[in-house]
Amino acid sequence: MEPLLPKIKSPDDLKKLPLDSMEQVCAELRDEIITSVSRSGGHLGASLGVVEITVALHRVFSTPADKIVWDVGHQAYGHKILTGRRERFHTLRSKGGVAGFPKQAESPHDMFGVGHASTAISAAVGFAAARDASGRDNAVVAVVGDGALTGGLSFEGLNNAGQLGTNMIVILNDNKMSISPNVGAISKYLTRITSGEPYVRLEADIWDLLGKIPHGSKAQKMAGRIKESLKQLVVPTILFEELGFKYFGPLDGHDLPLMVKTLEAVRKLQGPILIHCITSKGKGYKFAEEDGQRYHGVGKFDKSEGIKVVPPSVPSYTSVFGDTLVQLAEKDPRIHGITAAMPTGTGMTSMKDRCPGRFHDVGIAEGHAVTFAGGLASDGCRPVVAIYSTFLQRALDQIIHDVALQKLPVVFAVDRGGVVGEDGPTHHGVFDFTYLRMIPNMVVMAPRDEDQLRHMLATGLDREDGPSSIRYPRGSGLGVSLAGDPVPIPLGKSETLAAGDDLCILAVGSMVQESLEAARFLSKSGLSAEVVDMRFIKPLDEALLEDVWQRHRLVVTVEENSLVGGFGAAVLEWAAATEVGGHPRILNLGIPDVFQEHASRSELLEDMGLDSRGLAVRIQEMLELRSDGSEAQSAS
Repeated sequence: MEPLLPKIKSPDDLKKLPLDSMEQVCAELRDEIITSVSRSGGHLGASLGVVEITVALHRVFSTPADKIVWDVGHQAYGHKILTGRRERFHTLRSKGGVAGFPKQAESPHDMFGVGHASTAISAAVGFAAARDASGRDNAVVAVVGDGALTGGLSFEGLNNAGQLGTNMIVILNDNKMSISPNVGAISKYLTRITSGEPYVRLEADIWDLLGKIPHGSKAQKMAGRIKESLKQLVVPTILFEELGFKYFGPLDGHDLPLMVKTLEAVRKLQGPILIHCITSKGKGYKFAEEDGQRYHGVGKFDKSEGIKVVPPSVPSYTSVFGDTLVQLAEKDPRIHGITAAMPTGTGMTSMKDRCPGRFHDVGIAEGHAVTFAGGLASDGCRPVVAIYSTFLQRALDQIIHDVALQKLPVVFAVDRGGVVGEDGPTHHGVFDFTYLRMIPNMVVMAPRDEDQLRHMLATGLDREDGPSSIRYPRGSGLGVSLAGDPVPIPLGKSETLAAGDDLCILAVGSMVQESLEAARFLSKSGLSAEVVDMRFIKPLDEALLEDVWQRHRLVVTVEENSLVGGFGAAVLEWAAATEVGGHPRILNLGIPDVFQEHASRSELLEDMGLDSRGLAVRIQEMLELRSDGSEAQSAS
């Protein structure tokens, strides 16, 4: 059988193929996704589960004139392949290659850049409003996973769409999963809908009856009311319909002819439409079908054998956090653990298993997680909220208004701090020092290794008069000893790790080890560098800073955070506001004021000059400029 996928350079090519060949296209598309992801890593299960929906969408609609908006983007690999990126798809998530998420700059078929959940419906309403204002008649479609419906932004979009009554379609891809199995009332609600299969037959019978009763008669009106009552009894779709959507489903999302027929029919209807599709995450790849959670986001693996789980020789920061949280929670019944749909990703599965009554997965609802923690803290509990840095951004108002303003003792475990590699700019956690440091009453910490993370968690839980945050990177720790119980660290107290006379490097978090290595490189050039692990971004160790200012001609700050408002900025603010002897030159090194693209973490650090060699080179350059009497400035 001749392959069809190589012939598809654009959705127009897909439309030219016979309808009965679409099943072959789906099979080839799945194989292409599995093969590419096995070589590059990426988000596998979600894209496999939505293949038929993707093919049906591009068969019926015509992008970029018609607008298809993908929620999160985990589901969009098939879309990328069908829209002209097949020949480059092997570069997925590599430096300079195809991005792992929809990206406007990459293709006109990527309508809206995404990476965070629950945004598609709101964006689609915007596209629909823009279309209506300009008098166009193109279709607007949002493809949303059921996990995204646990986010409040999805309901804000649904509410606005229903209010406007504009023409748009929401496809609800219901596979019972986000990354971990879905939780909460919305998940249960969708389960009730999908268990109501008898409704399909009942509705057909009632509509047949209504068609035989004279139009406008009391009997027809009564039958209509009976139909609605029975409908809600058998299939409780009232939520969507009361929001103003015409509901269709539940449908088999893997039935390609049915999906094509349904989309062709509903695009002719007026008003907001919701099509509820039931799919299987990982469809077509047995390993992913059997373990949707493990095969959600994967590294490279053998396609024929699947992922081989090899216990890491060094525990990750995430696992050390999770183990320490349980250790402390088992001693203190006030401690609660909170995650936003990521118990595995944040290391909280142990808390879930060993302290189930004090573990809370609130779904993809970061803002709620924070305010929920504020309620717990207000009643004497000690909540620990574990959320990735990039997702915690979504809850900034709640952190300020519902926690810090009231000086509530909530601990924020900020996972995936710094650049995270191949997921790219939507997931780099490089702003948390900035947005947390600006908040009154907040303590901001960053451990240099996994053992220090343990003690910082104890420090945060020891506070009574306000919130604390602990920011740590993705991946394995340094392999240091984890002996002894976690004990609090004095607030704002730094630790000098290496002595030196020529300059001082003030480093935080993941950059401490890089700075120590940089000091070794500098020593080969005859330069003696003092290295300080500041440990606290807020409050700063002002006594240490005063001492350093008087002893060194060059002070270097190093952080894996945006230079705008970050740790280096805090040091500069202190220097500007403090009368202290000495006038050292200051060099701030960190993330420049641009969004960093996708590449491996090591490539990104090297490109920004934040690896150990890069740090050493830039410090030497600054010293050479100083010796020449030339002007230098703080820069990334």
